[in-house]
Amino acid sequence: MAGLGFVVLLSFLAGMTDAIGFLRAGDFLSFMSGNTTRLAIALAQGRSDAMLRLGGILLTFVAGNALGVVVMRAGGGRHGLLLGAVTAIMGLSALLVPPLSNAAAYLPLVLAMGMLNAAVDRVGGQPLGLTYVTGALSRLGKGLGRVLCGERDAGFLVQAVPWLGMIAGGLAGASLSALAEPVALWTACAFGLALTIVSAAVPRTWLGEASGLR
Repeated sequence: MAGLGFVVLLSFLAGMTDAIGFLRAGDFLSFMSGNTTRLAIALAQGRSDAMLRLGGILLTFVAGNALGVVVMRAGGGRHGLLLGAVTAIMGLSALLVPPLSNAAAYLPLVLAMGMLNAAVDRVGGQPLGLTYVTGALSRLGKGLGRVLCGERDAGFLVQAVPWLGMIAGGLAGASLSALAEPVALWTACAFGLALTIVSAAVPRTWLGEASGLR
């Protein structure tokens, strides 16, 4: 159960960061399906500025996933080390955004969101994504289909967990941006720091199978 709670909080952080970044920069920071479609449109329309920006976001996200795996393995699977690195990079972006005010200032956030995915691969034997939910909704729907066909395995319901976390985080990020935009990103950083402290303090066994070390 603690592992699922951890997944909710991680997805909440991703949703909050994605909403804040989208409202500020107009680009998704963790939803790469949307950015891929937008890149295809930019290619079709010959908009070189959008091609470079969106291509850079996609490459940075992939690099973040790779870096997250390296950090997790180097740290022996300790979530606190990974989340500490994610929070530090988010703080760097928060420092860059006001003076730069362009898409490049948000690339550290994209890197951080990519890294965040390395925190958890599976919970209870079920594959989970943290910063994107298209796959989760697809697996949830297919699980429902199997139940309609007579199967009784309800393990697929865990797929609703990251979706709930992400939509709650997105709502929080959008509300923060509307009420106190200058500190919205710093609030996300503070939440990331709190997660880092909690994950470093609790016994690793509490997180059950919520592990990204593979």
